Amino acid sequence: MRKSTDMCTKLPGNALEERLRWVLPIVRQEIRLVEAAKVFPGGKRTLERWVAVYRQSGEAGLAPKSTRPKGQPNETPIRIKERVIELRQKTKLCAKKLNYKLRKENIAVSDRVIGKIIKAEGLARKYRVRKLKYKYLKVPLTQGELIEIDIKYVPGLVGEKQYYQFTAIDCSSRWRHLEIYDDFGNGSAIAFLGCLLKIAPFRIRAIKTDNGSSFTNRYNGYLKSADPINPRLHPFDLECQKYNIIHYLIDPGKPAQNGKVERSHRTDQEMFYERRKIRTILGLKRAIRQWNSEYNDLEHCALDGKTPNEMLLLSN
Repeated sequence: MRKSTDMCTKLPGNALEERLRWVLPIVRQEIRLVEAAKVFPGGKRTLERWVAVYRQSGEAGLAPKSTRPKGQPNETPIRIKERVIELRQKTKLCAKKLNYKLRKENIAVSDRVIGKIIKAEGLARKYRVRKLKYKYLKVPLTQGELIEIDIKYVPGLVGEKQYYQFTAIDCSSRWRHLEIYDDFGNGSAIAFLGCLLKIAPFRIRAIKTDNGSSFTNRYNGYLKSADPINPRLHPFDLECQKYNIIHYLIDPGKPAQNGKVERSHRTDQEMFYERRKIRTILGLKRAIRQWNSEYNDLEHCALDGKTPNEMLLLSN
């Protein structure tokens, strides 16, 4: 056993000797712990802990232990992390949709882990703000029971001309159809409805639009009709009546009531228009058909990871 006088006069050569230099005089009752704590740079709590460990385990208890982090047996394999990063950079999809794709590759990983990997790699969106979550009662719809229709401006000019994208999306299966027109007048709206009726894989029973002049004249003479009881109907309403289709209108200034088609327009902007440079109208129409086909094969959170085309097959 080392003498306390040696420990006090000889400079410590390592961390163990430094700890013993403070602990041994206290254990041998040569100095009170309270007095030693006044000059000890580590604080009274640390000194008390060292003394307790020494009395329990001796010098071995005071020996410094490795501060290296312990290995995590359930740590995500590096190949899975690399695959998550690769998919995120390629598709820009959220953690839940990335998980849908990984399941098809027989890779089992939770949404939370995928989110942590995305955040650790700096691939998370910076502008996201936590929002209040509301619970809505969702009434299950059958395919074709309600179709949302809206118009999107094609960003920029194509061949020095402005074009417009007509979009229709089924509220049940999320199946979607797109067409490009050179205007957004009544004729284009009626032509789009006719095209939709021919190509839709289900019977359309009702549609919902905003209050634009392409779909209604409610704010363009409807209320000012000479005969309010029998007002002049919009050509689009007449076309809907021809095919026994109910036409719903959202409340003015409430685009969230057409939320599914509005959300699909955001997807179009991020995954189609911002990634392509189109110079001709023929190229635009060809590319929009290809993109619409890809969209109908994308996994949707609202469909529990299924695609619109898969939902159509399930109903048959």
